[in-house]
Amino acid sequence: MWRRLCSALRRLRGSPAAVFAGGGRLPAAMERAVVRCVPSEPKLSLRFVLPDGSARHMQRDQAEPLGRALARIATNAAKGHGKTGKKNKKARAEDGPSGEAAAVTLAVRLFSCDGEEIAEEMPNSAAWQDGTVLQIGEVQYRVERNPPALTELQLPRSLLAGFPVCPKVSAEFAAPQHCLFRWYREQRPAAGGEAAASGDGPTWVEMSAERVFTPSNALVGLRLKLQCTPGDGAQRYGLPREVESSGPVEAGPGACTFDSRHLYTKKVCGEGSVRTVSYNILADTYAQTEFSRTVLYPYCAPYALELDYRQNLLKKELSGYSADLICLQEVDKSVFVDSLAPALDAFGLEGLFKIKEKQHEGLATFYRRDKFSLLTQHDIAFSEALLSDPLQKELCDKLAKYPVVQEKVLQRSSVLQVSVLQSTTDPSRKICVANTHLYWHPKGGNIRLIQIAVALSHIRHIACDLYPSVPVIFCGDFNSIPSSGTYSFISSGGIDEDHEDWVSNGEEERCNMPLSHPFKLISACGEPAYTNYVGGFHGCLDYIFIDKNALDVEQVIPLPSHEEVTTHQALPSVSHPSDHIALICDLKWK
Repeated sequence: MWRRLCSALRRLRGSPAAVFAGGGRLPAAMERAVVRCVPSEPKLSLRFVLPDGSARHMQRDQAEPLGRALARIATNAAKGHGKTGKKNKKARAEDGPSGEAAAVTLAVRLFSCDGEEIAEEMPNSAAWQDGTVLQIGEVQYRVERNPPALTELQLPRSLLAGFPVCPKVSAEFAAPQHCLFRWYREQRPAAGGEAAASGDGPTWVEMSAERVFTPSNALVGLRLKLQCTPGDGAQRYGLPREVESSGPVEAGPGACTFDSRHLYTKKVCGEGSVRTVSYNILADTYAQTEFSRTVLYPYCAPYALELDYRQNLLKKELSGYSADLICLQEVDKSVFVDSLAPALDAFGLEGLFKIKEKQHEGLATFYRRDKFSLLTQHDIAFSEALLSDPLQKELCDKLAKYPVVQEKVLQRSSVLQVSVLQSTTDPSRKICVANTHLYWHPKGGNIRLIQIAVALSHIRHIACDLYPSVPVIFCGDFNSIPSSGTYSFISSGGIDEDHEDWVSNGEEERCNMPLSHPFKLISACGEPAYTNYVGGFHGCLDYIFIDKNALDVEQVIPLPSHEEVTTHQALPSVSHPSDHIALICDLKWK
């Protein structure tokens, strides 16, 4: 990063076309000195380029008096000046018989914005302010304190025509929404034209100035380039950085299962409504196994199981829903950090992540920034909560009577993500958003009952004790069909001790206990024929449960038709990125 900065500073020295700093252009004669000073760190850094072209990077204590830092700069500058003198034969001859260069002393001072010399007793942290002027001999440097700077700029490895390209942008003293973006495409060689001369790079043609760029079919076969200039929203811009795609744009798959659903979700819904999505997106850690390729999804083209390909589809699908809340399950940590969070951030969504214990995947909740702000988070791991949370003591004591089942419950890595959000336009409106993924085994109904009991007890504490009467939206992959004990317990408020799911895995794992919860929850999307469709199974496993006393369902976005789902036999496929189908509904406060 520093080498690139120095190179850019050298190119800009003396140029009247220097990039913005502090909202204006620097005078042609003014050099740059970049100061990074963060209160949480004991030292500040100072970077500048001496007249001889050598770069200097200094670390100084923030509490140190300015005079000591200036003295050190003077020493460095004198050394650089001396080296320059030694290279001059005439000057060396004038030095005398010893051949040594005469000692050089350069005056080094720091001036305030109004031209007053800053006292040497002032601590570094207070002295080096934005717009101050450092003078080394006759050379002046405009100080830029904490200018916007890019720390990371990446493009996805896979680019598909018709699918949004969302760069990963990390910055310091800047925010992606305030950065400037310029997209370029390669110039396609003229038919029959001669190849470019050896060593010549491609010619780039500017295409767009948006943060997200969707390449058209006309760009298939061409690479893309992005130039990003970091900005802080206060008309300060840092040095730009460029990144080129590793490969060309490729043809997309054509029609996808979610295209017809996007017709219902072209716009973000109104202020009093909340569009909610729940979706198990199929973790890469499960899709990229030999078992998945040969047993679970043998009908799916291998390339369509690749992470980069599926991420293209997923980002287009999710962005096209214009959602206010998105609850995702089976989210790889790397996918959240490197792909989904940057992509959905570009569409106005803030993301939260909860990883499963001892796993590489977990849960993600996204909320629309201009509709909601995050008040609090209350995430738990079920096994840990059972052992240590006083709220779960009664259930834990009951479970202790069934040690075989207790051990199986405690071995599970399942987690619950709970976020309390507040409306940005009406602070009196708050909402409790829960997200989970319950134990998967077909014979694990008893385990799921214990997990959902822990979840509802935890949510009750938040929605009844911490935030009385706050509406609840509970999303997830519950791995439970509508006739299951888990679904019955959630929707009816209780379950009897003799329910058949207590012996779902045989008499040796029997555990009989009555359970209850205080909520009035309904499935906002009803009971679809299936939300999971694979070669050997299809059924409804996913739900968006809502507090029917506080929320109404405005509309449910239709699921893809059976013909769309089975076009390529089952899911996932070249036109659908997961083995599950997203649930989408518009909710409204009563």
